[in-house]
Amino acid sequence: MIVADAVPGGTLDAPQSEAIRVAVVDDHESVRLGLKTAFTEGGYQFVLAAATVQELVDGLDGREVDVVVLDLSLGDGSTVTDNVKRVQATGSAVLVHSIADRVASVREALAAGAAGVIPKSSATRTVIAAAASVARGEVLNNLEWASAIDADRDFAKAQLGRREREILHLYASGLPLKLAAQQLGIGYSTAREYLDRIRVKYVEVGRPAPTKVDLLRRAVEDGILPGLDPDGGDGH
Repeated sequence: MIVADAVPGGTLDAPQSEAIRVAVVDDHESVRLGLKTAFTEGGYQFVLAAATVQELVDGLDGREVDVVVLDLSLGDGSTVTDNVKRVQATGSAVLVHSIADRVASVREALAAGAAGVIPKSSATRTVIAAAASVARGEVLNNLEWASAIDADRDFAKAQLGRREREILHLYASGLPLKLAAQQLGIGYSTAREYLDRIRVKYVEVGRPAPTKVDLLRRAVEDGILPGLDPDGGDGH
């Protein structure tokens, strides 16, 4: 798990192996130029800077990038949900780059599937590190995300029992299901049943989690990661 505002000091290391492909959507030219320069100097493959999502889609023309840094408040009348989903449709992960006080828009972006949020007040190197994390399929666990979720009283939590929370905690943390089952002293088939039940419960509250990354996101959203609720009931 990466805390976006906790990047250590010093020079940001360039991404290892094949360069991460990045695009930026922001209606302020200075932001686009600044991020383009920073990503390029950091060793990333900067593909495109656009003022709108439509401009991004047209400019990519079928090409894919690993992560798009997306401003929430674009001046073309587009909606947050539509923008996030259109970017995802290009095959890219979405990192929201937003002013921190726009909590409702942040919640909407996360609900639409954005992988994380980074404030516009963050240092450029912090934005770059967050983009690299999102491109690797990691979920950002930072204050902006937590605040947006905590402020939303309508954000329905799946009612998971203690054992279900334990399985989700271990599995979403990265353990294979077989090892998670061994650690809890239960059989693999039992662990699989718990995992299936967890997925059903998330579907029931309108927050489906078909993949392991989705389960990780749900665990962060519901406070199961990084810690368990000691007062949770039994999952049976």
